[in-house]
Amino acid sequence: MVMQGMGMSSLKKHPALIPLYVCVAMGAVGAVYYTLRLATRNPDVTWNRSKNPEPWQEYSNKQYKFYSPIRDYSKTESPAPKYTE
Repeated sequence: MVMQGMGMSSLKKHPALIPLYVCVAMGAVGAVYYTLRLATRNPDVTWNRSKNPEPWQEYSNKQYKFYSPIRDYSKTESPAPKYTE
């Protein structure tokens, strides 16, 4: 037994539910995309510590924010801290 509004026959009877499902699906896809982007592109996350022990140094002159009005990071001071041993 399928809940009312969840089956195709019920959606044909209530077409106003279709935009709701589309918006929820787009939100879910966006959340998954952003989580995967953070897990793969963020300099704070490393998946292989022996291959790249200091991943934040790779982003010293790159943009890693989702949006930034600065276009060329090579001409600005790096937001990444400089660690010395």
